[in-house]
Amino acid sequence: MEKLTDGLHSSVSKEELQALLFKQLNNFFLVGKDELSILEKVQPIVLDRLFKCVQGVDNKYFTKNDKPYFSPFHSGQYLIFLYYFANECYRQFGPDFQMCDKLYYLNKILHACDIYYEVALPEVFFLEHPLGTVLGRAKYGSHFFAMQGCTVGGNKGQYPIIGQNVRMYSNSKIIGKSVVGNNVSIAANCYVKDTDIPDNMTVFGEYPNLIIKKI
Repeated sequence: MEKLTDGLHSSVSKEELQALLFKQLNNFFLVGKDELSILEKVQPIVLDRLFKCVQGVDNKYFTKNDKPYFSPFHSGQYLIFLYYFANECYRQFGPDFQMCDKLYYLNKILHACDIYYEVALPEVFFLEHPLGTVLGRAKYGSHFFAMQGCTVGGNKGQYPIIGQNVRMYSNSKIIGKSVVGNNVSIAANCYVKDTDIPDNMTVFGEYPNLIIKKI
């Protein structure tokens, strides 16, 4: 195993991971030397954020030999890496830095998942089979989990507030002025819109006929 940071192990070295990313970017976009130089400087911060996320995810693929483990060939993990890179570039250089768009676009190309670089996902999150998932401008609590086909988005300029340990199962939606409490599960195909969900609940059905049950 290689070490990406003091705590994060990987199937590749930092240099190999960087070379992989640069090659992917060059395959799809026009990328200048100055942009690549900036990515080299940003990568240590990205890897630190990646380590904090990986060590917080309870999934067998995120550990190896009892150590936090990252593989760029695990698509769910590589998606996190690309999101953090795009988001960190946005944090440091703003939306006018075109590399933000390129990294965001690369993530959509590779994973069929839409997470804009301005969206502030939490320190720990995990997307399982994330094809078709769209995560928009909400406030996300830590340990957020979503599966395929999930949508988080706005309604009439209002966006959700999502608590900690919220789990969205396949094809579920949280839309608009919704406040979802901690430790809530949104069942498969469920549609939550402009609704408050208390802590420790499982939600079924579609707005306005939701079924909300205590866990």
